[in-house]
Amino acid sequence: MNNWNDFLLSQGARHCTGTPGLVRDFGRALPAAELAAGFVAVIGSQGLIAVTGEDAPTFLHNQLTNDVEHLGPDEVRLAGYCSPKGRLQASFHMWRHADSVYLQLARDIQPALQKRLSMFVLRSKAKLSDAGTEQVLLGLGGAAAEAALLHLFGTLPGGPYGKIEHALGTLLRVADAFGAPRYQWLTTDTAAQAAWHGLTQTLIVAGDDAWQLSSIHAGVPQITLKTQDQFVPQMVNFELLGGVNFKKGCYPGQEIVARSQYLGKLKRRTALATVAADAQPADEVFSTNDPGQPCGMIVNAAPNGLGGVDVLVEMKLAALGEEVRLGSAEGAALQFLTMPYPLDALDI
Repeated sequence: MNNWNDFLLSQGARHCTGTPGLVRDFGRALPAAELAAGFVAVIGSQGLIAVTGEDAPTFLHNQLTNDVEHLGPDEVRLAGYCSPKGRLQASFHMWRHADSVYLQLARDIQPALQKRLSMFVLRSKAKLSDAGTEQVLLGLGGAAAEAALLHLFGTLPGGPYGKIEHALGTLLRVADAFGAPRYQWLTTDTAAQAAWHGLTQTLIVAGDDAWQLSSIHAGVPQITLKTQDQFVPQMVNFELLGGVNFKKGCYPGQEIVARSQYLGKLKRRTALATVAADAQPADEVFSTNDPGQPCGMIVNAAPNGLGGVDVLVEMKLAALGEEVRLGSAEGAALQFLTMPYPLDALDI
């Protein structure tokens, strides 16, 4: 992968301090308006676990919040891994190819999570391995992305959470953002370099910050090291996104997740907001109506190219109509934006 990293440096990539291989951007943070026109982003924040063997689907089906046994070869699904108390330890995009199920998750939690899952394999014919070390991951979105990819692949997934396998690699369509499809392309450094010039003729070049911003505007949360064990899936809208199957069998925390769904109205959700301050995951937010205790927590955050940060923030639904501030009741004010999907009966 050194050749790929050297190539990116030659293109003006700025790497994150202390995180080798993670490209933050190519000189500046990009606003949503520019990303909406079309972008190609170098993604380095994602890890990838391959679970291989004839028992892999059954093993994972018994561990995750979503149905793995009926996951089709042309599908992508969201799934979570919970503690016995129903709190998310990880969130995944998952898909199948050949005799493996792939789990994409935040790279900062992959080693510990992979080790933990391996402890429960026991006699199952399944083996977990790191599948991301030799692959390049590009994210593409915005109005011009579809045409650029169609030129390379000839055909594309038909809708969100679709997948195709191609000689050029694996192409996933994930949740839309900015009114346009978004894709992830897993490929080799050779193929990525060969396609780079053509892609960058029509797409703005971006790094991980831009991809995170697009995911935030898609309303899709990701559990990272700072937010492990903080949220029941519904608190981050996971069942609204299809990440929880309430008809499948048991998995760790299943009783808590089901109880949260069926016993009473949900009182907490995750919303989209912007703030003119340096917000980080796990930062607390406070309503000025009740300044003594936090009303929520930042789930994900990314620079918005306008001097501030856009965030997904988990919080009490009752506080959505109130003045909410970062860090304390005297902190920077959050401005709530329209989510791409309704939160129960309340569409914000």
